[in-house]
Amino acid sequence: MVAFLIPLLIAFGSEPIPGVAAFVILVAGLATLLWCVGAFYVNGKGTLAPWAPPRHLVTTGLYRFSRNPMYIGVLLTLAGWTLLYQSPALAWYAAAIAVIFHLRVVLGEEPWLAKTHGAAWSAYRSRVPRWLWQPGPR
Repeated sequence: MVAFLIPLLIAFGSEPIPGVAAFVILVAGLATLLWCVGAFYVNGKGTLAPWAPPRHLVTTGLYRFSRNPMYIGVLLTLAGWTLLYQSPALAWYAAAIAVIFHLRVVLGEEPWLAKTHGAAWSAYRSRVPRWLWQPGPR
């Protein structure tokens, strides 16, 4: 919904302006999303659905570089749509989604992970940045 249906509804009636950058970013976003869904299922023994979250903390693959690669995949996908349609409305939508993701992670997911996974979460959090960077020494 967030990465595909809503952006296409926003862009409805607009002509895409094909370009290599838009295609590469869209494919990178989709590949990231698919990889993360697979990691949740295989390594975490769960899904991205709130009623069946992973039972194990996923810390391998893309999760070695970011604690939230799935959200990064969505944002890459939105950036690809924005470039493809050259749409200010899609850019604003992507920016709003980025803020919503950050608030969701900080206020909801991280406290839940701390409570659910305890010391494993603390160790993981201390060595892997929330996004792709983190201020201060690691």
